Amino acid sequence: MNSKSALYSLFAICLVFGLSSCGSSGDKNTNADEFKEAEESLRSTIEDVVYNIPSPTEIPYLIEQTGAEFNQSLVNPRSKADSYINRTDKAALNLGVYTADIGYLTSYEKTQEAIDYLNACKSLADYLGIIGTFDIDILKRFEANISNKDSLAGLLDESIKQTEKFLKDDTRNKQAALVVAGSFVEGLHISTGLVNSYPKDLLPTDARNVILTPVIQVILNQKKSVSELLKMLSAIEQTDPVSGMVRDLKELEAAYNALNIEDQIKNNRADLVLSDKNLETISAVVAKMRQSIVE
Repeated sequence: MNSKSALYSLFAICLVFGLSSCGSSGDKNTNADEFKEAEESLRSTIEDVVYNIPSPTEIPYLIEQTGAEFNQSLVNPRSKADSYINRTDKAALNLGVYTADIGYLTSYEKTQEAIDYLNACKSLADYLGIIGTFDIDILKRFEANISNKDSLAGLLDESIKQTEKFLKDDTRNKQAALVVAGSFVEGLHISTGLVNSYPKDLLPTDARNVILTPVIQVILNQKKSVSELLKMLSAIEQTDPVSGMVRDLKELEAAYNALNIEDQIKNNRADLVLSDKNLETISAVVAKMRQSIVE
């Protein structure tokens, strides 16, 4: 994992563990050991998915040579944050969305906007009861170091250490999983959006595909992560919005499988899949999932 991926993963895990550590200490029933084993499994799955999330800070780096400019329309407006308050599942999902957006904003040195998004994250985190991740001191230090990615990585590392203890009460695992899901979907949304918004009239199709190959590869490489995310969400209570996301993820998984990526690469025919045309179904499903999250 490179430094940009590590930076984003630190941020995501910090959110997940911070969220997971703040439940109430309710009475344990006679099946406590079985519940604990199930929750440990879910927690492990969450960690696996987090480490495989495409980093939004990595995507702009990969497309630097394409000449693509920052696309404001790809981030979820910060002004919508208040509409997620008092809607627990929406708050968790969009906390994940906004952390992905922060990665995209900081990659393009949109400092003030990134700080505004951090404050939106604080509002959602406070509502969800997350402790220690978005306190005032962290926000001030993030603001002071936002232009220095190495300092930021150290700050985020310090922040995760504040919430590194594993769950004592696992009642918040659903929300933790939704934070991860929101971040993952937003990462794919930014990735596919960058490809789909790249001008189609500047270059012939073949030349355009060559330029976009690094970004297309990022998207195609998420096949395993899609399956892991599906497994994670299938393990929690199947109520809305989880059940709808599970249905969409099955459709997304089928879209990846239809491309037969592994066999094409083994047969030296990666050129058959490294085309934005082959992303049409994937992009459509991602757009549907993202819309259901941010609406």
